[in-house]
Amino acid sequence: MPEWKNDDELFALIKNELYTPVVGDILDELGCYHQILPQPIQPIRTEDKLTGRAMPAVMIDVYGPQKKPFGKLTEALDQLQKDEVYIASGGDMRCAYWGEILTATARNRGAAGAIVNGFHRDTPQVMEQNWPVFSRGRFAQDSSVRTQVVDYRCPIEIGGVWIEPGDLVFGDLDGVVIIPKKHEVEVIEKALTKARAEKTVRHAIDNGMSATDAFAKYGIL
Repeated sequence: MPEWKNDDELFALIKNELYTPVVGDILDELGCYHQILPQPIQPIRTEDKLTGRAMPAVMIDVYGPQKKPFGKLTEALDQLQKDEVYIASGGDMRCAYWGEILTATARNRGAAGAIVNGFHRDTPQVMEQNWPVFSRGRFAQDSSVRTQVVDYRCPIEIGGVWIEPGDLVFGDLDGVVIIPKKHEVEVIEKALTKARAEKTVRHAIDNGMSATDAFAKYGIL
């Protein structure tokens, strides 16, 4: 039986004890080789950690004023649930996909954070809300005449990483990893074991053990 009873306990364990590299290592061991989002997707604030359930959204490029500006963006935001992570991708990244008002809306609905495969804007106003946002960087250009959301709560793919609604999402300073629901218990249990063992190895090395001896004894490097 896992040592957590619900998502609240699971998310707390992940935030308190894990880091994305160790989770990625376990996924590699299971043959899940494409679970980390592209390297340019980083937290706006280096100290941010994010964990929750994926709520993907699909974006497309548009050109000029639209009959329905932003497409289904407001509907997607308004149905976000507690501890969900808004994950948006699509189009040629010609503008910012996230900003101040979107942050306020998602945060007030209890969502866990946002990840956009593109840019954000309103950086100071987003940062002051103390809520995790991951993106490819800053860009002032508005989205209203350049992109819109066409679907949400549907599968998407980012940089070869397939994301299903409800998948476990974990992001920190080193990037974002997607843990498929069917593997999440095994992945988190093994990642916790490895992270705790790595502390033992670090302690041994700090006390003079060589890397070769440490690897021979613990099998961790």
